[in-house]
Amino acid sequence: VQLVESGGGSVQAGGSLRLSCAASGFNFGVYVIAWFRQAPGKEREWISCFNSSDSSTYYSTSAKGRFTISTDPTKGTVDLLMNSLGPGDTAHYYCAADDGRVGNCPRNAKFYDFWGQGTQVAVSS
Repeated sequence: VQLVESGGGSVQAGGSLRLSCAASGFNFGVYVIAWFRQAPGKEREWISCFNSSDSSTYYSTSAKGRFTISTDPTKGTVDLLMNSLGPGDTAHYYCAADDGRVGNCPRNAKFYDFWGQGTQVAVSS
């Protein structure tokens, strides 16, 4: 399984970015793909998740109403559209994946076996 993130960059507060997670090598009938972020000196934070079993989506409190997770089967990606960005969103963003046996979108990073290298997001005020 290989995960490759893209779409990070620098934006001003109030701006938007779309992150993409290109997934390959999946042999899972059911899978979950989550987005995490980690800012310097802070723990890795769960942001959002997609569960393929029923196409359900989940968001953290900080992401709800601003971020949208979606899949693009033609590209084989799971995207995270981020709107109304603020300096507090500055972090390295990662996508993580595992099969459906990990449960319904767990929020603890330890449950995910597969990780991308991440993409950096910087939001200036």
